[in-house]
Amino acid sequence: MEIGIIGSGNIGSALAGYLTALGHHVLIANSRGPESLGDIANKTGAIPVPTEAAIKAKDLVIIAIPNKAVVNLPKEILSASKAIVLDAGNYYPSRDGQIAEIANGMTDSEWVAKQIDHPVIKAFNNIVAPSLASKTTIAGSPNRIALSVAGDDSEQKQTVMKLIDAIGFDAVDGGELSESWRQQPGEPAYCRDLDKETLKSALAQADSRKRAENLANADEMARPYL
Repeated sequence: MEIGIIGSGNIGSALAGYLTALGHHVLIANSRGPESLGDIANKTGAIPVPTEAAIKAKDLVIIAIPNKAVVNLPKEILSASKAIVLDAGNYYPSRDGQIAEIANGMTDSEWVAKQIDHPVIKAFNNIVAPSLASKTTIAGSPNRIALSVAGDDSEQKQTVMKLIDAIGFDAVDGGELSESWRQQPGEPAYCRDLDKETLKSALAQADSRKRAENLANADEMARPYL
């Protein structure tokens, strides 16, 4: 596949390495420009490009940037894309500012989809970066870490789930995008190295009545690192 990655932080960089190793043509971009991506290119084999070029990747576009930066993406290009668009980010109010629509019940990925005027699949957000970078295993391994995938297009979800398996993790169907809050900060499925069955249980345990409280607690814990 031709894959564009927007964001060169821990998640974007790790995915760039995995995806190039699998033989995909990977374009990576960040807000600082291609000239800042030399080290990542050397380590991963991904090709540094301007943001507009990465967004034009024909098969998959991965958004791995803070929510506050999503509004700066070229909406007119994204909205016309025929690719799967994957949101790997998480909303933290202390970093991203208060977003009224999310505070009023919209999931962060629903908000992202609205900003870019394109449906998204939610994935790679419920695992800590060190685990993503170092804990891949072959299919069938005991206690293989699982990742949740939410979205409204079942075919696109299956494509992403197969990609996750190829990278080295199990994949769990997290339901429609409106259910993606179950894998957001503060919820039982968030940033824990869970196997497939335990992740399914954690997603089911999430209590919608505690969403605001759980997010506030997660935000407070993450504040020193954001």
